[in-house]
Amino acid sequence: FIQILPTWILLDFWKKENIFEKSVTTREGNTPFVFFEGPPSANGLPGIHHVMARAIKDIFCRYKTQKGFQVKRKAGWDTHGLPVELGTEKELGITKEDIGKKITVEEYNEACKKTVMRYTDVWNDLTEKMGYWVDMEDPYVTYKSKYMESVWWLLKQIYNKDLMYKGYTIQPYSPKAGTGLSSHEVNQPGSYRDVTDTTVVFERLDLDEIHFLAWTTTPWTLPSNTALTVGPRIEYVLVKTFNQYTFRPSNVILAKNLVGKQFGKGFFEKNAFRVISGDFVTTEDGTGIVHTAPTFGADDAKVAKEATPEVPPMLVLDENDNPVPLVDLQGKFISQMGEFGGKYVKN
Repeated sequence: FIQILPTWILLDFWKKENIFEKSVTTREGNTPFVFFEGPPSANGLPGIHHVMARAIKDIFCRYKTQKGFQVKRKAGWDTHGLPVELGTEKELGITKEDIGKKITVEEYNEACKKTVMRYTDVWNDLTEKMGYWVDMEDPYVTYKSKYMESVWWLLKQIYNKDLMYKGYTIQPYSPKAGTGLSSHEVNQPGSYRDVTDTTVVFERLDLDEIHFLAWTTTPWTLPSNTALTVGPRIEYVLVKTFNQYTFRPSNVILAKNLVGKQFGKGFFEKNAFRVISGDFVTTEDGTGIVHTAPTFGADDAKVAKEATPEVPPMLVLDENDNPVPLVDLQGKFISQMGEFGGKYVKN
């Protein structure tokens, strides 16, 4: 008959008899199935979502083990990222500007290492209690030189095989921290806030009396505007008005009839300052016409690149004749912005 053992008895048996280790050693020489755990960060406590994800990972590894593969399961710790630094700075009562002044770089790094590995014991305990098989004795740790050098080595191999190319992409950036941000970091509590959107009037180039009403939640990017984006399946309305309080609809215009129309003064790159189409535009927010600055918006850059011809980003030449955006790495407008030069973009 089949006897169902209490979980604690089964876990105790696995531990005493080294069942996980034997599942690897008894298959020495067999075809390997390589598994590196997408590393959690031990600066936070584990949650039920970690249990669910690990249960799914475990299913695949156990299946491959039963099929005769040798499955060495490598655990890991994710120790990089801005949340680790910000948490450490909060505990120490310092800011980025204090590093090298109130605290040495070495002391700061050591404090970050302690912070990021704070809950290692809790994670190890969870790993054992949930019956998740993974090698916690020899994990890879992303702050260790061995790991970083391995990544650099891999990049070199990719480069040597001519599989690497130089391109450009739009990434979130923190002027305060002086670093790019991952999507996980951008989604930290407090990152997104409700704002009052701005509606801007753009003059149509071929008809002086017709204007586009576009909207944006980032008015500081308006100087970098090079396009307006409309939704391909949206019907637009031409209205006659003399002020913001009274108006009279006069005509319905399909988006396809707006694409290609130019606006503004047309004194820059000929492919800029025109209407393009983008699926991300909706009628749920704003005016249905989106101010587009390919220099700063990921969606903006994507639709600008896909447009035919491609819409260029707004770049100007610096003192060394290098093309640069209108905002520097400190989040301030550059000198070419005249009276706004040197001012923080959100002031």
